[in-house]
Order: sequence, then structure tokens, then C-alpha cells
Amino acid sequence: MLPKIAFVGTGGTIASIGTDPFDLLDYNATGERIDAETLIERTGLQGAIANIVPVNFRQIDSTAITFNDWADLAGLCSELACDPEINGIVIGHGTASLEETAWLLSLVLDLKIPIVVTGSMRPLTGISSDAPANLAAAIRVAAAYADNPDVLVAINDEIHSPRTVTKSHTLRLNAFQSPGFGPLGFVDGPVVNITRAECNRERGKFSQDLLHLLPRVDIALSYVGADGAAIRSFIGAGAKGIVSAGFGPGIGTPDEVRALSDAVSAGLVVVQSTRTGAGQVVDSAHHRSIGIIAGNDLNPQKARILLALCLARGDSPREIEKIFQSI
Repeated sequence: MLPKIAFVGTGGTIASIGTDPFDLLDYNATGERIDAETLIERTGLQGAIANIVPVNFRQIDSTAITFNDWADLAGLCSELACDPEINGIVIGHGTASLEETAWLLSLVLDLKIPIVVTGSMRPLTGISSDAPANLAAAIRVAAAYADNPDVLVAINDEIHSPRTVTKSHTLRLNAFQSPGFGPLGFVDGPVVNITRAECNRERGKFSQDLLHLLPRVDIALSYVGADGAAIRSFIGAGAKGIVSAGFGPGIGTPDEVRALSDAVSAGLVVVQSTRTGAGQVVDSAHHRSIGIIAGNDLNPQKARILLALCLARGDSPREIEKIFQSI
């Protein structure tokens, strides 16, 4: 009997229709995206490797995803997981913010079935589109690990952890990488093979209800000559937290550090990350003395999500520091 897999369509490149097969860059100009049912039909996957249940969510570009979308998507996944016949959930997502959505879901969902997030680097209509292959791989992963409740990312025949995966190229089919860690496993045709185990300590750490309470948290990118004006603007805009995407190994310019110190004094929580894309930031004595929290090895966009959830829950700076140290 074929497994029953729910496919949630959220739009993105995987559902986009270009002007012709060679339209691989500006296909969003058409504004045309197909729904979940049509996507399954056009890929020919229905009944081939699974009994797929198409579920329409929203047909949007992933650059337009909001906190409210995340709350609704998490709620939808919880509802689908209540169906005892469904063995897994696959989410088709735009690649721009795919890693953030996968990370968010891993923090708020603790279901009894897997959730596999996938997307594509080329539109469905593009020459050598990766959309059908990535969707098929994600469905195979969800089916193979029906008893594994993790949130995973399956793309380009690789399986990644939401904690470590990031989009590292604007165009290449192998854009998604887990720097310093590598994939958890691979999908080779019908064979799904997890080669690296990971302790999913973050799963379900936060309540879904917090997604309606997420405060403003901004990211300040360091560069030569940065004077802290962006940080002061974030404070003025009502931010409750700031993530500093600093130089490696995790530090801003002197002016930025002074502005971040002022932010802490104003009651904001500041987390130090790095713009390098990989590696653990240094928990420096100077940062500790002014109340800046080391962000472990999370990239800035993932540190922002974790910080926002902590703040929504009312965690103290000390509690937030412990969470970043242990996540």
C-alpha cells in the first residue's frame, strides 16, 4: 500500500510558471503560480510513489512570508497531523526564506509524523527544472521516515537539518548547504539513506501560540565604517531585540559595539552572530561585560527567529543566553 503524504503548497519557484523553458531568472515577472493540486498533476507523482493529498496554503513568493503566515502554516501542519491516515507532510516553499520557515517549524512543532520542506531553484516550466525531482525526493523522505517526527529539508537529493542548512548561492541547483556539518543523508532514486544522526534538541521547544506574539527583532550587518546608525534606528523603531551579524569571529565595529551597548541599556536583548555564514562566535569577555549574548553557530536569520520566540515567551536575558548555548 502506498503511503499517504500531504503536500502543502505555499507558492515559490517550485510552483512558478515562466514565459518559456529558458526563463530561469525573471520568471516571477509573470506572476503566475499554480496550486498544490495542479503541481502534483503536472509532475506526474500522484500514485507513483505515494498517495498524495494536495493542500493549498497560499500562492506567494517566499520573500513575502510573514509571522502570521508562519502561525497559520504551523497550525495547518498540526491539523494535518491529527489525521491518522497521513504518514507525513511535505511543504513546497520558495527558496528565499525556506531555511527560516523550516527552522521556525522545528522550534514550534512536535508532531508524530515528519515534515519535509522542499523547493526548487528553477521554475516548474524551466529547462531541466529541479522541481519534480525535489518534490519526489521530499515525498520519499516523508514516507521513509513516517515514524520519525523531525522537521527536515530535502533538496538536490540531499537531506538537511533546519538548524544548519542555508541557501549559499543565488542560482545553482546545489545552493542549499550545511556549512561545517554537511547533509544528514541522501536520496538516490527510491533509496533514502540517513548517514548522519543529529540530536534534535530544538523540536517543539516553543508553543505555537507564541507565533501571534512575536516582537520586532532586527539584524544589523557589520561592514567597514558602520557607525551604528542602523542599530539606533532599530531602537527607535521599537525593536525588542537585535542580532548583530558581525565580522568573523563575531564582532562589530567600535561604533556598532557602542550602539549595541546602548541598546542593552535601553532594555533590548542583543545577540551576536556573524556574517561569515559558518562557525561559532566568540563569547568575548567584553561582550559579556556589556550584556551581549553569544549566538552560538546560528546564522543571523536563524538567531533572529530564536531570539524572537524567546522574547515572546518572556524569557530573561540569562535564560536566553542558556538557550543559545544549548540549542
